[in-house]
Amino acid sequence: MGKVAAKLKVMPQSPDIDLDALQERLESSLPEGAKINGVEREEVAFGLVALYPTVIVPDGAGGTETVEESFSGVEGVESVAVENVGRI
Repeated sequence: MGKVAAKLKVMPQSPDIDLDALQERLESSLPEGAKINGVEREEVAFGLVALYPTVIVPDGAGGTETVEESFSGVEGVESVAVENVGRI
């Protein structure tokens, strides 16, 4: 079984959220077998910064759905969207 790399866009609920703490909460919420392989940050508008974690997950049924669900349940996350997916 191979692996999939997915770049996700994680929007915080407000510009006041501590992005370092949010990143730690995202990492601790990962389902078993998934790992974060780097996080980029990009200013979206008016001081709001989006996180773009690249997540490595096993190439199994469901793909990135479990990671998306885990990230959506993290305190301070407004939305999660898949930006790009590829096999590695």
